[in-house]
Amino acid sequence: MLNRAPIAANVDPITSHLAAAEITSNGTRDTQKRAVLNALLEEPLNITSMELARRMGVDRHMVAKRLPDLEDDGLVERQPERNCSVTKRKAITWRAAR
Repeated sequence: MLNRAPIAANVDPITSHLAAAEITSNGTRDTQKRAVLNALLEEPLNITSMELARRMGVDRHMVAKRLPDLEDDGLVERQPERNCSVTKRKAITWRAAR
């Protein structure tokens, strides 16, 4: 994976930067990104992070963090908002880049 964008912001505490460096260096970030991308490639329609997390059986926060990361790599694209079938709230949808 490309990992173009930093995953800790300049204003984040040092602990966030340390955690970001660790999950990048130990391969967790790449593993998570591959899993999210593979699941998204199987989806015929645009999907919210919560819907995707439910289908994957993982925590929504992990999915929600990796989607913008994959977007920075040019592998996924944001799509129009709609009501999420899980939360019933308006949410961004995603799809694999074409």
